[in-house]
Amino acid sequence: MPKVKVGCCGFSQGMKDYFKQLKLVEVQQTFYRLPKLDTVLRWRELAPSDFEFTLKASQLITHPATSLTYRRAGLNMPADKKEHYGFFKRTEEVLQAWTETKKFAQALEAKVIVFQCPPSFGETQENAVNLREFFESAHASGFLLVWEPRGEWSERTIKTLCSELGLIHCVDPLDRESLHGEPRYFRLHGGPGYRHHYSDEELRWLRDKLGDKEVYVLFNNINMYNDASAFIRLLEEM
Repeated sequence: MPKVKVGCCGFSQGMKDYFKQLKLVEVQQTFYRLPKLDTVLRWRELAPSDFEFTLKASQLITHPATSLTYRRAGLNMPADKKEHYGFFKRTEEVLQAWTETKKFAQALEAKVIVFQCPPSFGETQENAVNLREFFESAHASGFLLVWEPRGEWSERTIKTLCSELGLIHCVDPLDRESLHGEPRYFRLHGGPGYRHHYSDEELRWLRDKLGDKEVYVLFNNINMYNDASAFIRLLEEM
């Protein structure tokens, strides 16, 4: 049986109930706006010793300042600095955001950091150069680095970059195949509007697809807690 870690993208229940049912969470707050360090230290203290945190890297690294996610987070960057954010640019602002992301990962004792990119971050020479230079440096941090490209990139380029930079290619396994990296890291988004409720048939298909390798399975739909719990029950049947 493969080593499968199942959780949700964010605490979808009160923490006490969540900790009783699941052993993994992907922290979302670190993407939108970094919380107080004391807050995440308290999460680590409250969590069981065998509970695992992963986290999303700050959007200041991955998303431009024009993204709606900045407004949702209440971020209003100075007009003369807006071009300095996102797309893995080689700027002080991006590097500082990476330093802060690492600080929170260390506080949570997380070993996995997820870089979710916007659809606007597609395959261009500039983007590929920025991504390459960022991760050539970031790889020395000792974390497992997960890249979820949502823009248009060729499979060949994704394979090449992930192989050369030591990245784990993150996908929704019901949409596409992961092209590189172990452990595998799956994020199930629930389709348009995150509203899809995964059927037992779909969850069994996913279970049978896992093979014998270590894999993280993160649900990111509205029904994420129930779907994650149902998937764990199916795994226990094996």
